[in-house]
Amino acid sequence: MDHQGTKRFVPVETGAPRYGSDLIAAAIREQGFPYICLNPGASYRHLHDSLVNYLGNEKPKILLCMHEEHAIGIAQGWAKITDRPLAAAVHSNVGLMHATMGIFDAWCDRVAVVVIGATGPLDATKRRPWIEWIHCTIDQGGLVRDFTKWDDEPASPEAAVESIRRATMLATARPSGPTYVNLDVTVQEMELEKVPALHDISRFRAPADPEPPRRDLREATEILAKAKRPVILSGRTSRSEEGWAERVKLAELIGAKVLTHVKLATSFPTTHPLFIGETGWKLSKNLLKHLTEADAVLSLDWLDLAGTINQVFPAGDPSAPIISVSNDFNIHRGWNMDYQGLPAVDVNIPTVPETAVSRLLEALETRLPAPRTYERRRLDAEPSQTSGPISLMDLARVFNRVTRDLDVCLTSRPLGWPTNANELEHPHDYLGHNGGGGLGSGPSIGIGAALALRDMKSPRVPIAIVGDGDFTMGNTALWSAASQGIPLLYVISNNNSYFNDEHHQAQVAVERGRPPENAWVGQRLQDPVPDLLMLAKAQGIDGEGPITDIAELSGALQRGIEKVKSGKPWVIDVRVPPEYCRDPMVELA
Repeated sequence: MDHQGTKRFVPVETGAPRYGSDLIAAAIREQGFPYICLNPGASYRHLHDSLVNYLGNEKPKILLCMHEEHAIGIAQGWAKITDRPLAAAVHSNVGLMHATMGIFDAWCDRVAVVVIGATGPLDATKRRPWIEWIHCTIDQGGLVRDFTKWDDEPASPEAAVESIRRATMLATARPSGPTYVNLDVTVQEMELEKVPALHDISRFRAPADPEPPRRDLREATEILAKAKRPVILSGRTSRSEEGWAERVKLAELIGAKVLTHVKLATSFPTTHPLFIGETGWKLSKNLLKHLTEADAVLSLDWLDLAGTINQVFPAGDPSAPIISVSNDFNIHRGWNMDYQGLPAVDVNIPTVPETAVSRLLEALETRLPAPRTYERRRLDAEPSQTSGPISLMDLARVFNRVTRDLDVCLTSRPLGWPTNANELEHPHDYLGHNGGGGLGSGPSIGIGAALALRDMKSPRVPIAIVGDGDFTMGNTALWSAASQGIPLLYVISNNNSYFNDEHHQAQVAVERGRPPENAWVGQRLQDPVPDLLMLAKAQGIDGEGPITDIAELSGALQRGIEKVKSGKPWVIDVRVPPEYCRDPMVELA
């Protein structure tokens, strides 16, 4: 058994499947997954063999990861670009427990990922001593059932094919989300007596998004046709260029002001004069004024519609008519409250924004005059100084100056990043936050997005702006980027603190009459300060920094972008103070 010497790949031929795992591997291939992201494990050793020695490590190609959470994060990043799932494989119960944070992120982000797991043998007489007992779990899918769309544990190879087909279909159907298929070792290792007859894969496409109910569409059309001061809350949308163009067309047709959410991928051009700003959960005074004066509000799958509407039209106060377009309710359940508050709305259209916008355009174009022409509006702001320490706002201003005439993809932005700080003019310009709000996913999501952009031959430069906490927790994901030659730029907004909670500690201390000066205790990444570039170099990626003077920042960013354009991943460590930007970089409202 020679497998410990120099790496070499012995070519294989894909003939008829001989084992259960061969049939399962073929089922994974027929879904069109170009990669399967995994951290290896013995529970799916037979499937791993079939991926390599039956399929030849092609379609899908194995993308090796140092942690299961990275495998899910890379798949999530891929789907955030493509609107299509990747496969990820995780080992038994232990690998699934490692993967749970990534799966939860994908669930909250409404992103499709197909997770393949393994267990067993469930037949106790076939288990190896010790290890296959502790790695065998009854109802293993129960670990993630409350934050996946569907899970299964098929009892035969043929049933596993159907499970993978269903898992992919359900993951893809909107609202999208992760699914999980758990494979018993016995099912993988069994020798096939014959190859089962299967229906063609083309007959298992995900269902189309539903059409709006005619009555609700008519009511929404009447409201928008009469509105003089409509506002659109542009929320969760696909990465479709056609859908993007139609949202712009609808806003122009009805003369609507438009908001987007900082937690979500970009869905409307920030350079359009009708765009009045990004927002988080709390509306600024200027945005609140626009919404208060609105005579119609169209919500396109907005994140936490109730939280936003209740700030504008409190219970008991008069309200503009609210039109809600969303089918997110289809996956609401009781374990986690990611569904947010129950919004008070006047028209409820149970479909996705793209379908609803198309139908609204068809209905409104015959009733309203042609829209006026709008000129592109640039976003610009001077740094506060030409030399000296770098504030978070200055980092945003310099970054905007360097990148605003380039095609870039912001795969992430850190907490505290100022609103209205980036010129976003394409569905791939900004991909939103990770969904679940945990740390450590930024590096891997960036890799998945960069991989998708590379394979699409996109001209965009992928850039992950991450906090130092996010980077340190997820930094071993960088090895996969180095290993696969995936070009992307990491810009670390490094405040040497878990500042989100440091800020909370200061607030609690003030409320209790205690010293806020102690908020740093148990929060600061100091004494010693972690060497983030050494962490990157340990994974095979070079970089520059720490950048501490604003005079050096523009050049460092330009050099990093050129490195990525040449096909290399690169890291820049930028030192900023522990702070949040409370004001937008550019006021648009």
